[in-house]
Formats: sequence, C-alpha cells, structure tokens
Amino acid sequence: MIRWGELRMTQDADLTVFTGFRNDEMVIDAFLSEYRSRSENAREFAFQRRVMLLLTADSIPFDVSLGGLPFEERMMQRSSEFHFFPEVSLRTCSAEDLLTLKAFSSRAIDWMDVEGVIARYGESIDWDTVFGELDPLLELKEEPEIRTRLQQLRRKQLN
Repeated sequence: MIRWGELRMTQDADLTVFTGFRNDEMVIDAFLSEYRSRSENAREFAFQRRVMLLLTADSIPFDVSLGGLPFEERMMQRSSEFHFFPEVSLRTCSAEDLLTLKAFSSRAIDWMDVEGVIARYGESIDWDTVFGELDPLLELKEEPEIRTRLQQLRRKQLN
C-alpha cells in the first residue's frame, strides 16, 4: 500500500510467485526449507490454498501466493519496479491490480485501502482494466455486489 495508497503500519508482507500451476512443489519446498511456517501441515496447506504463511528470521509474517490464473499472469506483466529507498526496490502490482485484489478480498480494511487508492489516483486509474479483471473473478465468487460497492466508491471519490 505504500506505493499506491496511504501508509498503513502493517507488520507483514505479501508476495506472489507465478508458477502457472507448474513447479508448485519445487517452489513450496524451497520456501519451506528457508522459512518457518505459520500454519500446521504447511506443505499440504500450500497445495490446497496456494498460499504459504511464513515467518522471516526476525519473526515478521509474510504470505507467499502461488500465482497461476491468467489474471495473475497479467498482473505480473503489468507490475513495475518501485524504489522504496535508494537501496531498496521491489516489483509491485499496478494500482488497477491492487484495486482488483482489494475489492475481491472485500474485507473492511481492504475497502479502506480501496478508498485511499481512489482518492489518490482516481482520475488516472484505468477503470476498464479494473472492471475487466474484477468482473470474471466476481462471477466465480458469486458476489456481484462487490462491483456495485466499488462503483459507488469511485463515484463518491471522483465527484
């Protein structure tokens, strides 16, 4: 959120490794050999949920998602490098993809993040990309009301 929204002091990190449903076992085993897991039966959990809940050596939680969907592949293609400090840069998702992910998750904290991104970048957001990516995901989730809420927030922030 530091790049696209308001600074929120969280004590975790999220990243996605795009496996395309290939090499999942190799990626899971590599991460689990280097980091402690926050879940029981971590390997099985990772295969079932396509996410690993891990801890750094300093006990900072981080989640590693195994990307495989076409949306996730496009998200990776749209990502770009962001310099947090002169010596620290990371590839981060676009504002459009962050909005898609946050709206899809649809937790209270996610909606606060959505409002912050819209307030900061609303006019420059490619809304066709957001809704083009979000709509098929919402069909799978069977929660079309998420789109309605996002449209309402968009109108509210941009008026």
